[in-house]
Amino acid sequence: MPRRKSAPLTPASAAPEARRPIVSSAHLVSPRSSELSEFEFGLIVSHNAFSRWIVHCMAAAGLRELTPLDVLVLHHVNHRARDKRLSDICFIMNVEDTHLINYSLKKLQNLGVVQSSRNGKDVTYATTETGRRYVERYRDIREACLISALNANEALNHEIGELARLLRVLSGVYDQAARAAASL
Repeated sequence: MPRRKSAPLTPASAAPEARRPIVSSAHLVSPRSSELSEFEFGLIVSHNAFSRWIVHCMAAAGLRELTPLDVLVLHHVNHRARDKRLSDICFIMNVEDTHLINYSLKKLQNLGVVQSSRNGKDVTYATTETGRRYVERYRDIREACLISALNANEALNHEIGELARLLRVLSGVYDQAARAAASL
C-alpha cells in the first residue's frame, strides 16, 4: 500500500491563517466592521445564556415558570424600594411595548409578589413582602452560583465595568439606527 505524502510542516513562527470572525449570519458581515457581527453573535449567545440563568436562579429561589422579562420586571420593581409607574419601568428597561411590561406586572400581581396602588390618577407598583423575600433569596443564590463561579477580582471587575459602559454606548447606537430604519 503506497504511503501518502504528508503536508509539509510549517514553522511555528509562520503567520496563522487569517482569522475568520465567529458570526451567526455570515451574509451580514460588513467588510467595514466584521467585529460588529462578532459582537452581535456574542450578544445573542450571551442574551440567551443570561435569560436562561435568571429564570433558573429565580426558580431555585422558589418562583417557577417566570419568563426572563418577568424576572427583570420583578427586580426593577423591587429596585431601591420605591413605587414605580408602568411608564417608568418601560423607560428604564428600554421596552417600547407597554403591553409586555403590563402583562408581566399582572402575572407578578397574581403570584402575590407585586402589588399596585393608586396615587391620584397614577398606578404604581411595588414588591410585596413575599416578593422581597424571593428577590433576597435570588440574590443569595446569585452570590453562591454566579459570583463565586466568576471568582471576580479587581482587574476582571474593571473589565466588566468597561464592558457595561460599552454596552450602554452601543445600545444608544442601536436605538439611533432603529430610528433611522423606521424612517425609511
